[in-house]
Amino acid sequence: MPANLTHKYLKAEEAYRRAATLEDELSCLQVMLRDVPKHKGTDRLQADLKQKIRRVKLELEQQHQRTLGKPTTFRLARQGAGRVVLIGGPNAGKSQLLASLTRANPEIADYPFTTRDHTPGMMPWEDVMVQIIDTPPITAECFDPITQMLIRGADLAVVVVDLGADEGVEQLQALLNKLDGTKTRLAIESYLDASDVGVSYTKSIVALNKVDLAEAPERIELLHELISHELPEYSISGQCPKSLDGLRQAIFESLDVVRVYTKTPDEKAADYNKPYTIRRGQTLLEVAEQIHKDFACKLKHAKVWSQAFNAASIVRADYEPRDRDVVEFHT
Repeated sequence: MPANLTHKYLKAEEAYRRAATLEDELSCLQVMLRDVPKHKGTDRLQADLKQKIRRVKLELEQQHQRTLGKPTTFRLARQGAGRVVLIGGPNAGKSQLLASLTRANPEIADYPFTTRDHTPGMMPWEDVMVQIIDTPPITAECFDPITQMLIRGADLAVVVVDLGADEGVEQLQALLNKLDGTKTRLAIESYLDASDVGVSYTKSIVALNKVDLAEAPERIELLHELISHELPEYSISGQCPKSLDGLRQAIFESLDVVRVYTKTPDEKAADYNKPYTIRRGQTLLEVAEQIHKDFACKLKHAKVWSQAFNAASIVRADYEPRDRDVVEFHT
């Protein structure tokens, strides 16, 4: 990646990886092309961006013809500290897991394909909330395009594996094969494939569900013999809330966010009930933008109380907050 990429470019690149629609992809790519530094070191990057723009425009035209000009109506606003999608085969227990992690009430039954819609819920973790989305099953024959869109734009995908049936291992292999045949794939970390236009990898973990069953250990051993993957695994029982503590913590830690508490100059203490969350490595500018877009433009400096400092420090907008920093903005 060339040096000296602008803040706007990097922000658009991150938005592109999470783009939920082709329209969003095109908008992000156009911003990236506009803001990329123009010199010989970025010639290859500029050419790749132009190629991606041409591809997305072609796909938009094909989509327009297929839908007779009717735009995709599915919209699900991002909420909380991050977005997590639950994916898996039929009867893997995703809906029960959603109900146990959040206050959502999805339809739950002992037969496959109960989930036909994309159902969101909010998982509490300490002083933040995390958005969890249940999705229809993925099989060799069925893969809903909205599910693919959600996986691509998620901060984390949780692959739920059914240890309650011999078919669970086969369903996991079918899911992995299905995704490997698309431009949306699973990996240990999220990133864009620079060598393959349009291919995006989403950070993922595996939830081995129904681990309380007597046959579960044998099926886990079979899974490890037949399927090779590098994703972290967590053993759970969707119907036993106590077994989910490790998964909850893993979900939050996988988001890699930091919490920032704010106070005004007139206040003696910060509001510790509703922190702002940003991705680790982002700056105070992103926190200010969450407060108000105009506020970020007027920001001069900030006063920060951090566990890393012995006393309050004056910092600029490019300061990268640490988890649980207290910030007092000055405009």
